[in-house]
Amino acid sequence: MPPSANKKPRHSDASASRPALLLEWYDRHRRRLPWRPLAGERAEPYRVWLSEIMLQQTGVKTVGPYFEKFIARWPDVEAMGRASLDDVLRMWAGLGYYSRARNLHACAVAVLRDHGGAFPDTEESLRTLPGIGPYTAAAIAAIAFDRHTMPVDGNIERVVSRLYVVEEPLPQAKPLIQQLAATLLRPLRAGDNESRAGDSAQALMDLGSSICTPKKPACALCPLNEDCLSRARGDQESFPRKAPKKAGELRRGAAFVVTRGAELLVRTRPEKGLLGGMTEVPSSEWLAAQDDKTALTQAPALKRVARWQRKAGIVTHVFTHFPLELVVYTADVPARSAAPNGMRWVPVATLKDEALPNVMRKVIAHGLGL
Repeated sequence: MPPSANKKPRHSDASASRPALLLEWYDRHRRRLPWRPLAGERAEPYRVWLSEIMLQQTGVKTVGPYFEKFIARWPDVEAMGRASLDDVLRMWAGLGYYSRARNLHACAVAVLRDHGGAFPDTEESLRTLPGIGPYTAAAIAAIAFDRHTMPVDGNIERVVSRLYVVEEPLPQAKPLIQQLAATLLRPLRAGDNESRAGDSAQALMDLGSSICTPKKPACALCPLNEDCLSRARGDQESFPRKAPKKAGELRRGAAFVVTRGAELLVRTRPEKGLLGGMTEVPSSEWLAAQDDKTALTQAPALKRVARWQRKAGIVTHVFTHFPLELVVYTADVPARSAAPNGMRWVPVATLKDEALPNVMRKVIAHGLGL
């Protein structure tokens, strides 16, 4: 039996003490992040919004360099609202989940056009903007505007489900976890100049990231450990409960890497749908029942391709809802060969400036032997 199982959690004043303990811990241990102001400084709504959009389904370590790059290029929402979508997609390339980039640009345009370049300061108003759902609206409202609300991300779900032993699995447990998380906000009192709602939310995020981790949580260092019900039981790592995920059906297809000297044939995907607006080499449909012979019939119509060469091996990639396997065909065409309708030639040397999703970077590297 774990040592903690002999210690009963404290309940008498727990609901009142938890928010204070959490904020005391945060004031000593808050993470230094590119988008987070120093203690006592007010958060900039633009930086909060940009970081929250980037952090959707992406880790802090990955987001950091992209955030710095975006801030250097577009230091405020007005600058981004005046940028082109193509430029935003190029800067986003490699970060994944590209609908976020399209919504990012659309939101900046809307803030500039409809709100005079200033983000609205309530959850309700924020949710009217493109790409801002309930969580992101609550995060911006709490962190940037100190609204008394608690956003709940994956880290907070884990902390709360362990603290209160939420047996219901996710995602069904989300409403209950939301209610319980709100109890960790510092109560509003008459005469308070600030609610510190943003600090409470970020404290829980930091706690989940650094101490209440998915595996081997450092419970001895947690400011809430004496009140944690799952710690008392010794089954912390079993929370949050999760319903089994359904695996997406494997899809297959072919990609066509065509060179004209030092140039590569590419096209832009439709604005709507998977990888919308991104750059790709021509490819077949991606279907569960796709076979190589059928995929090859969907090759780009080039007059001077004598024969397509199939590269050994396959390129694999996993999207949110399905895994993908692509065979890669290559061809080299003579100088001055025209690009088919809807396609264009780009120098291989400038591919880094194209809005290429990761799957296409894999395809090109495989096809060119890079």
